[in-house]
Amino acid sequence: MDYAKDKTKNIKHDFKLKNAIFPFSSLTLICFAVIYALVVYDVLAIPNLLSFDNPIESIIISGVASVALLLFGVILTLTIPEDYIDDTNKTYQNDRLPDVFIFMFVAVLFEETLFRGIIQNLLLIFTGHQWVAILLTALLFIAFHIQYFQKPIMLLNICIPSLVFGWIYFKTNNILVPIFVHFILNFGITILFKYELISFKR
Repeated sequence: MDYAKDKTKNIKHDFKLKNAIFPFSSLTLICFAVIYALVVYDVLAIPNLLSFDNPIESIIISGVASVALLLFGVILTLTIPEDYIDDTNKTYQNDRLPDVFIFMFVAVLFEETLFRGIIQNLLLIFTGHQWVAILLTALLFIAFHIQYFQKPIMLLNICIPSLVFGWIYFKTNNILVPIFVHFILNFGITILFKYELISFKR
């Protein structure tokens, strides 16, 4: 039993962000190809993916959402005991800063192009209701993070942000906005841990 626990710890310790960059980059390119195909076949329209009609509004939404979600993450960190936090979330800050930056960017790019760019848009087409599409996408986003099922409180940590990402995407019609906000949230929280500006509740 102890051997199994030690083996699991070693596996988690050996995980390096730089080893995950290539797989996530490959998946992102596949998502780009799918979006391109959806645009070519008139399933999706460029104005619904990259609209710059209201740049000031998009900037304000990006800023407010980023700050709000960072505060949400900090509050959760300070109130949820460490035992309820998934182990993966405790290791990112130990990696080199360039590796963290690249991994976070590529992972966010993949998740947002898949969930907001493809899935949420297709669900909107099929259901005809924005919030139905947002909620269903959030559920799929939660299911994608299957490792959190062992620590259910972590589902709250991704459910709320996922709803926000979905809303700001439809609000701005610009996939770059949720990508930016998602990246600021993930990278910002990691930096706060890395430089010990916040710590898990004991």
